[in-house]
Amino acid sequence: MSKEKNIQQEVDAERKKEHTSVLEKIRRRTGLLVGIVGLALVIFILESLLGSGASIFGDNEQMSVGSINGKNIDRNEFLTKRENQLNILRQQKQTNDIDEATTSQVNDYIWQQYVSDMVIKPQYAKVGITVGEDEVYERVVVHPVPSVAQRLTDQKTGKVYEQLAAADGSLDPAKFRQFVQNATGDQEMFVKQMEEDIKNMRYAEKYATLIRKGLYTTTAEAKESYKAQNLKINFTYVIKRFDSVSDSTVKVTDDEIQKFYTNNSYMFMNTETSRKIEYVSFDVVPSASDVDTISKQSLRAAQLFRESKSLKDDSTFIASESENGAINIQDMTKKTMIVRDSSIFTSAPGTVFGPYNEGAYFKIYKLEAINSIADSARVRHILIGVNDPQTQQPKRSMAQAKKAADSLLVLIKTKQVTFDTLVKTVSEDGGSKTNGGDYGWFDENKGFVEPFKNAGLMGTKGNISVVETQFGYHIIEVLDVSKTRHNTYKVAQIFKLIAPSDETNQAIFAKANQFAGENNTSETFDKAVDTQKLTKRLADNIKESDRQLPGLDGAKELVRWVYTAKKGDVNIFTFADKHIVVKVSGIKNKGVLPLEDVKDEVRILAIKDKKAQTFIAEFNAKAGSTKNVEEIATKLGLEAKKQNDMPYSSHNVEGLGHDDILIGTAIGTKAGATSKFVTGDNGVFVLNVTSITDSKIPEDLKMIKMQNEQASGGRADYEVFNALKELANIEDHRSRVE
Repeated sequence: MSKEKNIQQEVDAERKKEHTSVLEKIRRRTGLLVGIVGLALVIFILESLLGSGASIFGDNEQMSVGSINGKNIDRNEFLTKRENQLNILRQQKQTNDIDEATTSQVNDYIWQQYVSDMVIKPQYAKVGITVGEDEVYERVVVHPVPSVAQRLTDQKTGKVYEQLAAADGSLDPAKFRQFVQNATGDQEMFVKQMEEDIKNMRYAEKYATLIRKGLYTTTAEAKESYKAQNLKINFTYVIKRFDSVSDSTVKVTDDEIQKFYTNNSYMFMNTETSRKIEYVSFDVVPSASDVDTISKQSLRAAQLFRESKSLKDDSTFIASESENGAINIQDMTKKTMIVRDSSIFTSAPGTVFGPYNEGAYFKIYKLEAINSIADSARVRHILIGVNDPQTQQPKRSMAQAKKAADSLLVLIKTKQVTFDTLVKTVSEDGGSKTNGGDYGWFDENKGFVEPFKNAGLMGTKGNISVVETQFGYHIIEVLDVSKTRHNTYKVAQIFKLIAPSDETNQAIFAKANQFAGENNTSETFDKAVDTQKLTKRLADNIKESDRQLPGLDGAKELVRWVYTAKKGDVNIFTFADKHIVVKVSGIKNKGVLPLEDVKDEVRILAIKDKKAQTFIAEFNAKAGSTKNVEEIATKLGLEAKKQNDMPYSSHNVEGLGHDDILIGTAIGTKAGATSKFVTGDNGVFVLNVTSITDSKIPEDLKMIKMQNEQASGGRADYEVFNALKELANIEDHRSRVE
């Protein structure tokens, strides 16, 4: 018999025993657990590598879920790995039902493994990093790192599982060591996976440390850093802004546009694949007939509501009539009343109000009762809960809790035991034990559950009773109530959703479908939108991994189609509240974008470039070799402006705004000197540096160097792995297997 069959038999045997081992508790409470959660450090490093998308080139690539370093990730291989991981989850959860979110997480995990194996791990070997078994054992068993303890912690209580916990609640290394030594079957797999993850984390730590230790700041860099923070510059400048001449007056030919594009292709580099769509929405909204039908249903419900005689009957009726079976019965005051008819305050219990059309719903209200309650009250209580206060696991049934509470009430009333004693020895509400069960004075706005509040506000001083809440049963003694009182109004509500009927939905779909059929090209789509005066919506920068788009939840099928369609293709998609007709209006693949895709942008930049050439010629013709900025301004009919005390680190110029080229020119010009005529971000300029407010550079630059090295070290992980991402040329098409 194979080793795999032996392991499976061990697993099956363990499951039949229905043991309550630590491993089973871990499985029940931590979801994906081992492998799926992964290690925070490794995930952080890998996240920057998972953002790129790519276009779909042909049928052969449909068999791939992506590529890394030019190597395709075979779709069948990926699916096999995913199925193996899902089988582990099915065994852990003891169910065959795996939801879409979990499957998506598994896809992410499998992909991260590929990236780690093909991009990250080869770097470890290149630089000679190794991680020994002793290192792993030390971090997992001898002195467990925090991530190990986290995996052995109940996610609900935040505490280490009892079987592995020390007296202070922390992980007991001795108990855990025993667990590891005795692990077999699935337990052994759990430990091995944890060891593998810790090993990967240790590799990542060493690699990151190696990179950071290789960074340093030179003396020259430290000096420049000091200048940027402490030196200030004063200068005068004159600029002819690009916006002083209308773009419409500058003509550029196709040849000029092509030339600018060719000479500046780097400006049109796209680092990430994306798509752009335009669409019109046919919203599914209720028709007048739908509203009339729901109005009649609400009138019928209101009449039956009037005939109902008890709160119990009302609750059943509300559940049958309200949207999603919701039962809404609550106490209100004159300040919080939501019924629009003020006669509710003088009406008799049983009065029904409505139905009212309140936008999304028809609402019907019934005054169930009017109660006089104290403005405030003070109580103390003993809780007999249904859950263990430490683990929050079921401890007793509600019936058992009531029986215990009733028995204790008898003992209190017959004075066989004091309330104070039971608070200390029996109550399972740790929050009140330190105060004898007393939470102090409260009013109706206090965040207690309603039955608890009502026991005090509707009670009388000295009264002791047993009250049920979702936490169990409370023995509540009313210590005091205020002398002032007010009325509360118990109001029951029925909500009738004003929703479109199936017939309305079908009619709107037919309209959208007709539009899509008649306008199935880019040209006819655009023409129909204009002719019919429809609102065209846009969604840009759509990544292949996107599942939600603005205003379009659950857009997976739409995104999948967008990445198989051609520019100009039109299709129809149905969402919960709308049908949309979509046109693919833009396709951006990685690399330099084609001129036709960026022609409008290139034209604008070419116009700007032509303005700059004209302005430079004008500066030379009118100002020539003049060095005085005020004189240059006069000759060109412009205004000379002053900038005082501008820090070297600034990005904005007073009266101009953001202009890195102008600021860089100012910093690079010596005091008293005048710059050349320069094309900046906002126009053509010339400047004269009048003075520099100097600050003596300290002789000891150690502190500045240390600060700079810490700053660059903090960016190291992200920037290094982002560079690896670009070098690896990662193409991510995981959407093909979802």
